[in-house]
Amino acid sequence: MPRSSRSARTTGTDGSARRRLPALAALAAATALAAGVTAPAYAAEPASVAPVVEGRPGFHPDQDFAGSTVAAHEGRGTAAPFASLAATQTPGLDVSGYQGNVNWSSVSANGAKFAYVKATEGTGYTNPYFAQQYNGSYNAGLIRGAYHFALPNASSGATQANYFVSHGGGWSADGKTLPPALDIEYNPYGATCYGLSQSAMVSWIRDFSDTVHSRTGRYPTIYTTTNWWTQCTGNNGGFGTTNPLWIARYSTSVGTLPNGWGYQTFWQFADSGTFPGDQDYFNGAADRLRALALG
Repeated sequence: MPRSSRSARTTGTDGSARRRLPALAALAAATALAAGVTAPAYAAEPASVAPVVEGRPGFHPDQDFAGSTVAAHEGRGTAAPFASLAATQTPGLDVSGYQGNVNWSSVSANGAKFAYVKATEGTGYTNPYFAQQYNGSYNAGLIRGAYHFALPNASSGATQANYFVSHGGGWSADGKTLPPALDIEYNPYGATCYGLSQSAMVSWIRDFSDTVHSRTGRYPTIYTTTNWWTQCTGNNGGFGTTNPLWIARYSTSVGTLPNGWGYQTFWQFADSGTFPGDQDYFNGAADRLRALALG
């Protein structure tokens, strides 16, 4: 899919060249979440561990990330956002294997307070840079969390939730770990709604959400766009009371939110900017962000 803004950004905050990850990079992985309330540590799995190809040719999870399909479907605005926002907004970012190793001390110095890091996709991919990104952001003082890129036509919500939680998508009550997040957006491999009916999509998301809650004690944050949610779930309103909303809209405001949510918890407002990866705001001050992390 088009990746114009990311293709144009060739250097990270440490000045290192960004690169499109080679296919072999997708063979690395990160280990499961350590128990307890301290920051979990991750290490790469052996390079010989091959990913499942999810049953489709051209599988490219190294190119899929929160928002990788958004601009192509919904465009992006050019004016400065936030003029109409009443609450204090706390800046952050989200990254994936596409960014490679991130200079987290520079990110922190530039004002980021939180980061979401892609951990997994489907049941056949773990971000080979997850350990550096997840642990590195924590060590630099950011509140961080992990997200899963959903492939609802590949396996059940419970199956993918279990894979996610076992490969980085856990939660610790340490005040520095955000709820796990589900990235559910336009299909980068074909039909917008992955060939699922609206009711089947709602059931899949519920299955994923309930399984994450059972495994971690937290309902996952849901990353989506209003347009996709309306088209693919029938604008279902059944998640707003349990799941924080991470809305994607590259414009001057968040716009109309999906049914069931009265406000967004996170807003991905741009796919390039001050920080590596995508630019995000938490809808509140830093103390509220810490409260969300504590649960």
